[in-house]
Amino acid sequence: MLKRFKKILFILVIFGFLGILAGVTFIFYIWQTLPPPTLIEERRVAESTKIYDRTGEILLYEIHGEERRTIIPLAEIPEIVRRATIAVEDAGFYDHPAFDWKSIIRAFLANLKQGQIVQGGSTITQQLAKNAFLTSERTLTRKIKELVLAFELERNFTKDQILELYLNQIPYGSNAYGIESASQIYFEKSVADLNLAEVTILASLPKAPSFYSPWGKNKEALFERQIYVLAQMLQAGFITEKVQKEAVETKISFSKPLQGIRAPHFVMMVQDYLVRQYGENFVRVNGLKVITTLAWPLQQLAEQAVAEGAARNTELYQGKNAALVAQDSNTGQILALVGSKDYFDTENDGNFNVAAQGLRQPGSAIKPFVYAAAFRKGYTPETMVFDLATEFDTTGQPEKSYKPVNYDGEFRGPLTLRKALGQSVNVPAVKVLYLVGLDEALRTARDFGLSTLRERSRYGLSLVLGGGEVKL
Repeated sequence: MLKRFKKILFILVIFGFLGILAGVTFIFYIWQTLPPPTLIEERRVAESTKIYDRTGEILLYEIHGEERRTIIPLAEIPEIVRRATIAVEDAGFYDHPAFDWKSIIRAFLANLKQGQIVQGGSTITQQLAKNAFLTSERTLTRKIKELVLAFELERNFTKDQILELYLNQIPYGSNAYGIESASQIYFEKSVADLNLAEVTILASLPKAPSFYSPWGKNKEALFERQIYVLAQMLQAGFITEKVQKEAVETKISFSKPLQGIRAPHFVMMVQDYLVRQYGENFVRVNGLKVITTLAWPLQQLAEQAVAEGAARNTELYQGKNAALVAQDSNTGQILALVGSKDYFDTENDGNFNVAAQGLRQPGSAIKPFVYAAAFRKGYTPETMVFDLATEFDTTGQPEKSYKPVNYDGEFRGPLTLRKALGQSVNVPAVKVLYLVGLDEALRTARDFGLSTLRERSRYGLSLVLGGGEVKL
């Protein structure tokens, strides 16, 4: 009997040894096939391109691919944000190594009870390893890889470095990756400007970003999760009961899902330019910071003026749209641009940029270019022309002669070019074009950047009164 027991024990020891050897060999194999954790610093993380107004403070739009991300150093992430994340994700982050045995055992027992993997015991370091290098599949092999990578991360980086990488890496839902991007998407402000209630909302999201989305149907569950985060912070000694209560009672206002783009027609022009210059993929993932000429306060006034003007056009002429461009006359910089009444009104072609794409008659706005052509030919501001009823026969058929009139039906007699242009009188303007010649006027207009007046045969003396199409 004793001999048989020894034999069984020997076999068990052999199998146990072989099992351990196989496990060690398997782990060693996995270790050799995994990328070195130091690659986390060398790899190119996709970062959104930001388009700002002229101050560099007002974010107009983010151009991004699958991952909408803004990388910020740990020093710019408030302490309360770090503490909220640590409290809910990994309370012992600064005390344990790459993994937490208590959490692993607790998760193992829960999974054993359910007969499947339903709970993880991952530390912040493990989560970073998974999000940076692995997939989200729930398998034993992936878990071993995660542990090995987490161990290597802890060997090569400090805890603060790991936390910084984590807060810039993890998903928060709605294409937001990293805490700063999440803050901008859900609250339209930097993470540095968040209050505790908003911070704990963001800290609630990584567990299940889609389920807890502030724009989804589970907002009640999100607020329950927020209360849990605050409780964990209280338990960790990060906040007091008074602060916890104040945060729970703070009213939270989320941005609207369709928000996130200001001055849309202008922004789309900037995006098109960037893509032409650098290529679409480069613009989407290389984190450019683009400072434009747009003055946001003026843009807001311009949008209001267009909305009111479009409403008036609808009332008077059944027109449904309007557009506006405001430029600095000294530099040519665009200060405000509104391409339509409402960019998102697709039924009325709202996303069509009338200012930059539409061809419209310029009216008397074309006159200065004709006068400039006259000055080029030697006429001066004091040159005299007569504002009198005049017929222009350019075809040899008097019955088809051109007879311009002034807007008020009056004639003023002799006028200098200065006064004729200053008062925008029509008949002298037509006379100036007649004297200058159509070709010279068109050449001057092109020199100033009016590129749409190409069909010479279509134009006549009425060009100076707006008889041609230009872009606003």
